[in-house]
Amino acid sequence: MPSHPTDPALQARLLGTLLSNLEGMVYRCRLDAHWTMEFVSEGCLKLTGYSEEDILFNSHISFDNITHPDDRDLVRNAVLAAVKNNRRFDIEYRIIRADGEVRWVWERGTNISHDNKAWDVLEGFIQDITERREADEALREAERRYRSIFENAIEGIYQSTPDNGYLAVNPALARMYGYSSPQDLISTLKDIEHQVYVEPKRRIEFMQLMKKNGVVTNFESRIYKRDGEIIWISENARAVFSSAGELVFYEGTVEAITERKLHEAEIQFQATHDALTGLPNRTLLYDRMQQAVLHSERYSNITAIAFLDLDQFKFINDSLGHQVGDELLKITAQRLTSCLRESDTVARQGGDEFVLLLTSQTDEDSITQTMQRVLHEVAQPWMANDLEFRITCSIGVTLCPDDGRDVETLLKNADSAMYKAKELGRNNFQYFAAEMNDTVTDRLALLNRLRQAIPKNEFILHYQPKIHLASGKIIGSEALIRWNSDEGMVSPAAFIPLAEETGLIIQIGEWVLRTACRQNRTWQLAGHQPMPVSVNLSPRQLARGDIVELVERILAETGMEAKYLELEITESVMATDVEKSFALLTRLRALGVKISLDDFGTGYSSLSYLKRFPVDTLKIDQSFVRDIATNPDSAAIIKAIISLGHNLNLTVLAEGIETEEHFQFLLKHGCNEGQGYLMSKPVTNHAFIKLLHEGIRQYS
Repeated sequence: MPSHPTDPALQARLLGTLLSNLEGMVYRCRLDAHWTMEFVSEGCLKLTGYSEEDILFNSHISFDNITHPDDRDLVRNAVLAAVKNNRRFDIEYRIIRADGEVRWVWERGTNISHDNKAWDVLEGFIQDITERREADEALREAERRYRSIFENAIEGIYQSTPDNGYLAVNPALARMYGYSSPQDLISTLKDIEHQVYVEPKRRIEFMQLMKKNGVVTNFESRIYKRDGEIIWISENARAVFSSAGELVFYEGTVEAITERKLHEAEIQFQATHDALTGLPNRTLLYDRMQQAVLHSERYSNITAIAFLDLDQFKFINDSLGHQVGDELLKITAQRLTSCLRESDTVARQGGDEFVLLLTSQTDEDSITQTMQRVLHEVAQPWMANDLEFRITCSIGVTLCPDDGRDVETLLKNADSAMYKAKELGRNNFQYFAAEMNDTVTDRLALLNRLRQAIPKNEFILHYQPKIHLASGKIIGSEALIRWNSDEGMVSPAAFIPLAEETGLIIQIGEWVLRTACRQNRTWQLAGHQPMPVSVNLSPRQLARGDIVELVERILAETGMEAKYLELEITESVMATDVEKSFALLTRLRALGVKISLDDFGTGYSSLSYLKRFPVDTLKIDQSFVRDIATNPDSAAIIKAIISLGHNLNLTVLAEGIETEEHFQFLLKHGCNEGQGYLMSKPVTNHAFIKLLHEGIRQYS
């Protein structure tokens, strides 16, 4: 007969099977000092490494000894507290297995009634939870690690929703946005679109990219900090969806890139603007001109391009130094900018050349008014080295679309018009006309011929006698260059400014100095009375700083004594880097060379410079001599210069003596020497020798 379910034997078998299959140990123990076990299930061996016999009634070891020493008080206190309150206990602690391995266990039990009142009895279940504890600890460690990353990251980290602002942010993002804490930021910024982004449409673009791609990468925007300051940020983010495919939130990182954006802007500015003046450079100018040309064609309005060149810049730059020249360019840039609208452009083409781009002009009258305003502003006085200067400019204007429809043509035509303005006396502006291109072509051709003049031996020197006024004797000569080109004689007024402008004056000046010294030495060797020959020095020659070495070398080459060479400099040289100029002239004077101050009365020298500098002769400018009879001021100036020169023990020479009246006035007031057509114009070498033989007064 099958066993009945209430059969005690069957029940015992079922209970034994159940207990043996449990992953853990069922126990019954006394609540005494050693947790004396009265019963343990088969799971005891697997759990503790000890057999049931080892533990029951503490026959080999008590469960108290199996419990980790550091956890014994914890276990006892927890159990006693549960017993006292008549509730179950549920604790986790460590045990030491028979093999010495420490394992974590979870124990759950309760106090039960017992017939023997000598002690309480506990019944419960103990299970090995070491793997779970290790997994939990690993999870907690991961959470601590990622929380540390979140809290201490340099980049901002956030979670946000499309509509409800930020869910979570780290301290870095709070600091970046100017908030005292993440909680402060989260509670304040509820409308990201309008509270964060300077351009609200950027938030819309952000969400559109998220909807399309699920991510945004390097999303750069300008945002408001809490105090209203605007900074640049770059975002990388992704959309997080639920298992049902619904958007939960956005999560991403934020990097502050203001410094990089400013650096990029600085690099871009440097690439498109002139370093000295801050004006747009040629690159940006060409781009704006191309846009203006297209605009003129589309809307049928006028674009004006004005090419501007400072009239005396090279003189200032060479005479007063590059620092003063740079200051003049900056002042000019400011004045030009003040004359134009914000929609127009002032650009520096290079050197002392500027280009004005006037867009959307309705007629020439407004352009003309602007050019007149520019001429007036540029010509305003400015100070340098405690001296007042007035610098004018010449402007060429071309119009789009009438004069051209591309940038190169328009600039070329404006350049042509500018040279026409210079030819007409400077300090004016000219509109382009087709025939002006011929002038530019002629100028380029002249420059090309000028470069070949020395190799082709086309230069010659003429000599104008210097006369001792009281005796009428020739006491020296001034060497003056002439250009006998293959196309005929070219006036110095035509090629000297071009040589100064292009720097060819250095090469030409050296040729003049060497040729004049060689010729003077030839006259001496031929038996003529030794006398000085004067040579004009360009400010560029002095600015180079090697004039002393050049003079020494040429004197050695030609064999001429230094006392027979006179170097003529302009007044402006004395206002140029005073210490450098003084040192150069002192060294020249030490060689024995004479120094003459040319065109005195028209420049910028001060009496303190004149007193200090090693000068031998003052040359009165011919403009004063010419007006002696008609202008009392000129006569007074001449008398003052003569008196000044004598008081400083200087020789005084007058230029431009053309009439007997000039001669007698100068002689009467004590002028020492003179030059002019009354005595002789500049003549060739052979004609000058004839003058030496025959005397000068008979040629007056």
